[in-house]
Amino acid sequence: MGLLSSIKALFLRSSDQGSDSKSAAGKGSKSSQHHEHKGFSIETHPLKEGGSYRVQGWIRNEGKEHHFIRADQSNSLEAGHELSLFKARQCIDQLGDKLFKTH
Repeated sequence: MGLLSSIKALFLRSSDQGSDSKSAAGKGSKSSQHHEHKGFSIETHPLKEGGSYRVQGWIRNEGKEHHFIRADQSNSLEAGHELSLFKARQCIDQLGDKLFKTH
């Protein structure tokens, strides 16, 4: 039950922060960055957790989307973007279109 509560809290917190960051984005915030890699669109959006930023983002291609969150964390927003971009590129290089397949 504790694990389920923790997971639920993580998702609720990320959606709350997503709405905050979208409103802050209009004020010059760099909470989200867009990149291209091998024909895929990458949006990095590190998730603020306390004093650090967890790797998070979206990979899109041809109307398909894959959301990723990793355990990796960094101490700054900019480093969070760099690490999120690295992880997204790694996923694309290793999996390509298989990234979007569901089992």
